[in-house]
Amino acid sequence: MVVSYILGGIGNQMFQYAAGRALALTNSQKHLLDLSDFSDYRLHHGFELCRVFNVVTESTETSTVHQLLGWRENYLARKVLRRTQFAGLRGKTFVVEPHFNYWPDFFNLTGDCYLYGYWQSELYFKAIESVIRQDFTFREPLKEHNAELALEMATIQAVSLHVRRGDYVSDPKNRNVMAICDLEYYRKAISYVVERVDCPVFYIFSDDVPWVKQNLSVGFPCVYVEHNRSAESYRDMQLMSLCRHHVIANSSFSWWGAWLNANPAKIVIAPKHWFRNRNDDGDLIPDEWVRL
Repeated sequence: MVVSYILGGIGNQMFQYAAGRALALTNSQKHLLDLSDFSDYRLHHGFELCRVFNVVTESTETSTVHQLLGWRENYLARKVLRRTQFAGLRGKTFVVEPHFNYWPDFFNLTGDCYLYGYWQSELYFKAIESVIRQDFTFREPLKEHNAELALEMATIQAVSLHVRRGDYVSDPKNRNVMAICDLEYYRKAISYVVERVDCPVFYIFSDDVPWVKQNLSVGFPCVYVEHNRSAESYRDMQLMSLCRHHVIANSSFSWWGAWLNANPAKIVIAPKHWFRNRNDDGDLIPDEWVRL
């Protein structure tokens, strides 16, 4: 069996699920999700995959995790074992993502394993792209204003533009890890799009729309999408996926919003600087996308 440890917002959950799904299918194994840490998780909106998408999966029992990990099942033990200097104590089944970029030995894992990491690269699931796209079809159709926006998007050159602020700005820990896309990035991205797309209309998604309105002058027709809140915030991703082109933030949320658009002619602009720390993000952005 392959057990994926799942935690974080919906974008992180999608990467963790997709990598585990790919490994399980490759090895003809059962794929299970460990959701145990959501019981004390107060960020974002809890576990969302089965509520939002047509994902059919099972969560693990505590006994299953114990069977795989033994004493390593303990939360504090797992935190310690993430550190490289303790790699020798992990055993064969506790598999910690060794670095942020793609790990080529991932598919050499053939036995039962517990996957602990972010696994943020399309390379982990590129071979089963059609399966992942099917799994990540949205469970519920858009309604009311969202349905109106979707119809509108289908008739024009709709470009999603995502500005992520929120905890990137307010949380000191995140400020030390995540870069913040500056206004110059968005100006360059907008210029890149308008040079290549006739009559674009920008759909602005953000967790701080008032800041965007005050600080970012788009200079072209735009629509601010600011009504999808709390448990319905995933609707922004659903709408992003319906746009023809994308300007994403350094956010797994808008990464997936762009990836779920299956149009091979799409333009996707991503920031060169994803992190402040030394994480190697070279495999995070698909080759067809443009980094500015």
